[in-house]
Amino acid sequence: MFPPNPPKGADPRMYFFLFLLTLGTTLGYQGWTLLYTNFAVESAHLSAADNGLVQSLREVPGLLGFLIIPLLLVMKEHRVAAVAALATGLGTALTGFFPSFVPVILTTLLMSFGFHFFEAVNQSLLLQYFDVRTTPVVMGKLRGLAAGGSLAASVFVFFCSDFLPYTMMFLIVGALCMFTGVWGLFLDPTNKELPIQSKKMVFRRKYWLFYLLTLFLGARRQIFIVFALFLLVEHFRFSVNTVSVLFMINYAINWFLNPLIGRTINRIGERKLLSIEYSTAILVFTGYATTGSAWVAGVLYVIDYIVFNFSIALRTFFQKIAEPQDIAPTMAVAQTINHIAAIFVPALGGWLWVEFGYPIPFFIGAALSGCSLLLVQIIDREIR
Repeated sequence: MFPPNPPKGADPRMYFFLFLLTLGTTLGYQGWTLLYTNFAVESAHLSAADNGLVQSLREVPGLLGFLIIPLLLVMKEHRVAAVAALATGLGTALTGFFPSFVPVILTTLLMSFGFHFFEAVNQSLLLQYFDVRTTPVVMGKLRGLAAGGSLAASVFVFFCSDFLPYTMMFLIVGALCMFTGVWGLFLDPTNKELPIQSKKMVFRRKYWLFYLLTLFLGARRQIFIVFALFLLVEHFRFSVNTVSVLFMINYAINWFLNPLIGRTINRIGERKLLSIEYSTAILVFTGYATTGSAWVAGVLYVIDYIVFNFSIALRTFFQKIAEPQDIAPTMAVAQTINHIAAIFVPALGGWLWVEFGYPIPFFIGAALSGCSLLLVQIIDREIR
C-alpha cells in the first residue's frame, strides 16, 4: 500500500517522508552501482588506475559529512534530505551522457554527495522523530524497503541491459530518484515542538563508545565491500551473472528480514544483537581467509550481508545516550568517522593482499570484529 502504513506510535508525516526518499535514493544509488563498472569499461574506457581514482573520490563526500552542520544554518534538515535525494538522482541520470574520465568523476561526486548527505540526515531525522521503542521498528522497515528497492534495481538492470543503452538506464533510475526528491521538497513533515538541533560540531566524552564502534564499523564495511566481492571474482572466478544472482539473493532475503531486525532490538537489546553480529563477522572473515570452496565463500558473502544490517542497533544505542539537541551534528560527525577507514583500508588491504596473500585483509577484519565484540559488552553500562 502506498502511502505506507506507519508502525504504531510513529509520526505518519515523517514516516512517509523518509519512506519516499529512502526508496528514491536506493533506486538511484543502487542503479548507479550496478551499472557503473561495466559502463566505465565498455563506454568510458577507463583504465584500472582511472577507475581506482573514481572509486576513491566516491568516498570523499562521506568523509566530508561534517559539512552538513554549516548547511543546517541556511536550510532545514528535511530540505537537506530532499535536495540530497535530488542530487543523487541528478548525478545518476547524467552519468551515461558523459562517457569520459573527468565528467565521470564529476557526476560520481554529485551522486555521492547526495547519497551520503541523505544517509546522514536520514539517520538524524529517524532518531529525532521516533521514540526508543519505535525507532528500531522504523529503521528495520526502511532497511527492508531499501533492500526491496535494490532488488528492483537489480531486476531492472538484469532484464534491460541487453536492449537499453547505458544512457537510458542511468537516466531512468536517476529520474525516478529525482522525482522523489522534488516531491520531498513540497512536503513539510516537521514537528515544531522538537528540540532545536545544535548547529556546531559536537564531540562529547559520553559518546566515546559510539565513535569507536562507528570507526570499526567503517573499516569492516570497507573490507566487505572492497575485498569480499573481489575474492569471489578474482580467486573463485564468479561470473557477472553469478554475482548478479548473488546480489538478488541478498536483497530478497533482506527485504523480508530487515523489518524483523528492528523488532529484535526491542526484544533482546543492542548488546546481544551486536554481539551476534560481531561474533558472526569473526567467523565469516575467518571463513573467507581459509575456505577453498566457492560455494562456501558465496554462502559466507550472503551471511555477511545479512548480519551487517544488525548495525542499526549501534544507532539506537546512540539514541539512548544522546542529548536531544546533539543528534543532527553527531550523525554528521559519525558519517565522517565511518569513512575515515575508506581512505586507507582499501590501499593498505590491497598491498597486504599482494605482498602476503589474500587471507591477510580478512584476518584483519576478524580482529576488528573481535575488538568490537569486546567493546559492545559495556553498552548496557553506557546506557545506564
